Amino acid sequence: METLSQHLEYLGLCGDDTEAEDQILESLNGILLALTEDKQRSFSLLRESGIFRTLAKILKGNPRCAVKAAQVLSEIAKNEEMKKPCIEADLVLTLIPLLESTDQEMLLHAGRAIGRICYDNRDLQEELVKVGVITSLVRILTDYAESEPLVHVDLLALCNLADFDVLKVQLVEAGVQEVLSEILLRLQGSSQAEDTCIVKAASDLIVSLLLGDGNCVRMVQLGVIHQLLDLLEKHVESGDISVQHAALSALRNLAIPVVNKVQMLEEGVAERIQALLRSEMPPVQFKLLGTLRMLADGQADAAEILGQDPMVLNRLVQWCNANDHIGVRGEANRLLASILRHNRSQEVVKAIQEAQAVKHLVSMTTSKHAALQNEALNALAIASAINLETLEESFKESQLVQSLHKLLQDDNTSPEVKHNSMGLLCTLLNSGDLRQEIEADKIKETLEQLCSHSNANVVKEAVTTLQVLRGETSISLPSSP
Repeated sequence: METLSQHLEYLGLCGDDTEAEDQILESLNGILLALTEDKQRSFSLLRESGIFRTLAKILKGNPRCAVKAAQVLSEIAKNEEMKKPCIEADLVLTLIPLLESTDQEMLLHAGRAIGRICYDNRDLQEELVKVGVITSLVRILTDYAESEPLVHVDLLALCNLADFDVLKVQLVEAGVQEVLSEILLRLQGSSQAEDTCIVKAASDLIVSLLLGDGNCVRMVQLGVIHQLLDLLEKHVESGDISVQHAALSALRNLAIPVVNKVQMLEEGVAERIQALLRSEMPPVQFKLLGTLRMLADGQADAAEILGQDPMVLNRLVQWCNANDHIGVRGEANRLLASILRHNRSQEVVKAIQEAQAVKHLVSMTTSKHAALQNEALNALAIASAINLETLEESFKESQLVQSLHKLLQDDNTSPEVKHNSMGLLCTLLNSGDLRQEIEADKIKETLEQLCSHSNANVVKEAVTTLQVLRGETSISLPSSP
């Protein structure tokens, strides 16, 4: 510590003397050595010394010593308490011009220092965006794509800044998607730890950039989907959870635009995701299920592919029983409902019945969340309209009629859920056995009470359901409110 005090004193006196560069470099190296030996005591001495203004002078006016000064700063900025004096000395604005350097060591240390000082500081991050740091960061990614340390530091900096919607637009305009695509392509076969960190950072940034359908579509056109799937297939085996999380989040968001769904299905993405379902990691299962649900949304082809795959259906039924993982259980139920809602195939209905999945959808109608209740009710109504005979026995075993009656009687049930419950009842009346259950459960009285409900859609559906129950009108596909 005595030696450190001497170094700090010397720098305070001679830090801007360009004729004393060897001694300045020796003192800067002395600071780095002290930080490795005793961080806390070193930080205490650094705070008291006022060294930060001196470091700013070296960065501005002494090119030969500036790289070492940037390295010292990047080490100092690891400590949360040291960020404030760095900010007060305007060191961030001093470091930014150094990102235009052609010296890779300078770029590495300056990038790390900026990233650490600005981490979790919204005001400073906004300032960085205003002074055009994005252009420099994208240039570094492009010009030094082969330098793993630089690419990693750069990606982390961009990820930290990517919360700003205006910034996302700038990044897309700067063509960062192409750069990310190239990085993923280049590193997809690597098992190096540093490469894995880069892949995770690139995947995280892809997730952040998925602002609006246009960006999502562009990324799919660039082939990012298959690069992400290659990564997943590799890391499901090696078990790198952080990479799996990032890649799965990106995949799920990329599956939202309709045009992407079509392209992803044509390129066999659904089948590749199904192959990944062997993972036993609940967070991975959760996101895989969400991605498949996004693909099936509005796509009959996807619904039929998934709905006729025994392996997928058996896995879904297993997950529907996963009491230890509520999120996985919920996503499995939602995917089952989505498959039924978006398909028009008797074969899919038969396959779901054979997989013993119907009881889970009936159970889903009693969820605490109205959105999930409606998904289940609509799925069951569509499946019943397609092939009621196949489902009849399962409906009786799972007491669907009684569940629907409870929903109609409960004052806390939302109007839309009541409406959809009656739509499903209308379809069930096509079955003689289920009609007997409906009559035995005295649902008619509940329907008569709903004819004076405060919601017009509920009233209209109650009147229609009563007419069907009395045989006054024919039964058709359930309507939407």
